[in-house]
Amino acid sequence: MKLKIKQLATVQLGYSFRSRLEASKGGEVAVIQMKDLFQDNTVGCENLVKIDMETVKKHHLAQKSDLVFRSRGQTTTAAILLVDPGKAVVAAPLLRIRITKPDKILPEYLNWYISQRDAQIFLASRAKGTVQKMISKQTVEDMEVYLPILEKQQHIVDLAKLSARERVILGTLSEKRDQYISILLMQFAKGE
Repeated sequence: MKLKIKQLATVQLGYSFRSRLEASKGGEVAVIQMKDLFQDNTVGCENLVKIDMETVKKHHLAQKSDLVFRSRGQTTTAAILLVDPGKAVVAAPLLRIRITKPDKILPEYLNWYISQRDAQIFLASRAKGTVQKMISKQTVEDMEVYLPILEKQQHIVDLAKLSARERVILGTLSEKRDQYISILLMQFAKGE
């Protein structure tokens, strides 16, 4: 089964600030920006900028399991909020995707799916702009997602996590091996 994202979730434009963000020590509202989206497609909430913001409408607030979509630039993927960010808003040009049909799709699955080849081809084919690529809210809403049963979605998410962990471990192992060989060769060069 395939459904469009707009049939599974709401897509909302990030909050548009009229001026540059000014961090405030007593600020009560955290702001999720592009720099807070990590390479592993998660949102880092430890260093969110806090600002003074008089009124924040409830529908602007981000919550755990929301996806934050990178709508500008070369990378058109999403990042998931794995923890409750507290009182936080997503800044434009990012988009917030919130699942409305949890009986049909897992947020972690949608986050994974958006990074996959089929989704990336769809997004690239509808990107606007020559220098700075932009993906519209409408494009994200219209993207179709294959929907296996929830149990299969969870298996896919789990396997994807294990695969990513394996890549990290293999990278570390390769780095350590290179360091070890370098030390041995230097010892050999010195006649030790």
